[in-house]
Amino acid sequence: MSTPRLLLVGESWITNATHYKGWDQFSTVTYHSGAGDLLKALRDAGITADYLPGHDAPANFPMTLQQLQQYDAVMLSDIGSNTLLLHPDTWLHGKRTPNRLKVLREFTAAGGGLAMIGGYYSFAGLHAGARYGGTPVEEALPVTIALHDDRAEDPEGSAITVHHPDHPILSGIEGEWPYLLGYNKVTPRDNATVLASVGDDPLLVVGEYGRGRTLAWTSDIGPHWCPTEFVEWEGYAQLFRQAVCWLARHGG
Repeated sequence: MSTPRLLLVGESWITNATHYKGWDQFSTVTYHSGAGDLLKALRDAGITADYLPGHDAPANFPMTLQQLQQYDAVMLSDIGSNTLLLHPDTWLHGKRTPNRLKVLREFTAAGGGLAMIGGYYSFAGLHAGARYGGTPVEEALPVTIALHDDRAEDPEGSAITVHHPDHPILSGIEGEWPYLLGYNKVTPRDNATVLASVGDDPLLVVGEYGRGRTLAWTSDIGPHWCPTEFVEWEGYAQLFRQAVCWLARHGG
């Protein structure tokens, strides 16, 4: 039996820092990725996980349904809608290009798996800058998205409640879950299933769109919202491995 093939998009950033030393100053530019722990967990389980960091996505995210269908599932993590809408040919040269949010919706309707992971540029995001509300991607997801800043910061730690422990995504994950430090607030659709929540808000929501499966994980896959204690918890790898297999209809 073949293993699932996932495209993970986003979960990276570039920092430009200015250092002041008395009269003098200089700048440094550093690249960061928060995808390492998730990619290791998936690849250790034999899942083929291709990674497209945020700065590569405008030019290299698939443009057509046929290109996208080399994958069983796509996971968007902390990457705003502008990155997928504004191909360099459109942004720099004023040319028409496909709307890749529509391509993602078409991919899901045709049987692909689509997941969105929480973050400052997921769902609505910081200052509503992710802007997925009202888009074709929102239509395919199992949640509706706010048109305002939807972050819930909880530095004291959010306790998690599991509602459907026998679901294939949660099967075999036992004991108390570690805390989380924040998440995006979303609203589950009527036909969706909330598998886990933080307080009164959904954390893990699943559903279907057309022939495809969809998932929303409203917190992060690494710090800061998903702290080291959660990443190092043995349930972390099992949770996301099973989530990808469920999305891809491999064994669940």
